[in-house]
Amino acid sequence: MATILFNEIIFGPIHSRRLGVSLGINLLPTNGKRCSFDCIYCECGYNKDFKTDAPLPSQEAVREALEKKLLKLEKQQITPDVITFAGNGEPTMHPQFAEIIDDTLALRDKFFPSAKISVLSNAAHIGKKKIFDALLKVDNNILKLDAGKLETIQLMDRPLPKDYTVEKQIALLKKFDGNFILQTMFLRGKHAGKVIDNSTEEEVSAWLEAVKEIQPKEVMVYSIDRETPEKQLEKVTLEELEAIGKRVEKLGIKVNIAG
Repeated sequence: MATILFNEIIFGPIHSRRLGVSLGINLLPTNGKRCSFDCIYCECGYNKDFKTDAPLPSQEAVREALEKKLLKLEKQQITPDVITFAGNGEPTMHPQFAEIIDDTLALRDKFFPSAKISVLSNAAHIGKKKIFDALLKVDNNILKLDAGKLETIQLMDRPLPKDYTVEKQIALLKKFDGNFILQTMFLRGKHAGKVIDNSTEEEVSAWLEAVKEIQPKEVMVYSIDRETPEKQLEKVTLEELEAIGKRVEKLGIKVNIAG
């Protein structure tokens, strides 16, 4: 069973293969997981295995922990490339997400104005105005769309919102007018007795049609890098990711590839 849970509000800095030297912010419980997706590849494991009644950290606790850490890094002369909202689940589920973004922007400007603010999100809550507006304030709002077909997303990501559809997500993502980064995990294997492979020509073509309609400023394509809760998954090769990336570039969209 895969378990990489973050037991602090602020963690790192760590080296991210996509973002560089990243200082992490975990807005979820430090002893469990809370997410609106239940991805079969999540490094934090399945939702059911890490249920917790622990409260979320308060806005004040996040601000104080971040300021303390940034002050320490300043004294150590360590400059993060990015401050990243990630952690044990979906950060936009925090009821004070928008206010915490404002606090983080102010602290970034005070200590490390060159650092970028990034949010890794499954995009399930971008229909809420406060979440949408907050994401527009950060440098890198990195939003997930793992496939162009709903049945594939249901198998890979297992979204909990009952009204989740690809068409709805595309419509919501288009509202950003390109001011976001699309992230997509490519993998193959089996889950629940079903074969899964979103790197086939049929899958990639459907996904590319969605990308073409959405027109993000950048697309991040990547594959498995850590242990996954579903053990029958395989990594898509760097060569395959590069081939997919070239097709995205033909749409006039920047590509970031992490094999």
